[in-house]
Amino acid sequence: MPQLNPHPWFFIMLTSWLTFTLIIQPKILTFVSMNPPSNKRPSTPSTTPWTWPWT
Repeated sequence: MPQLNPHPWFFIMLTSWLTFTLIIQPKILTFVSMNPPSNKRPSTPSTTPWTWPWT
């Protein structure tokens, strides 16, 4: 059964991960985020109960 032989599949997996790690990932990480994180604390909204007209 050839699918149980790990030799060709391991080489394919290793090659794909090396390609991703060494070529694709640095290119993706150079993009600038359009919405950078801020240091502000999130404000808590004031909540008021809603009065339903039918109760």
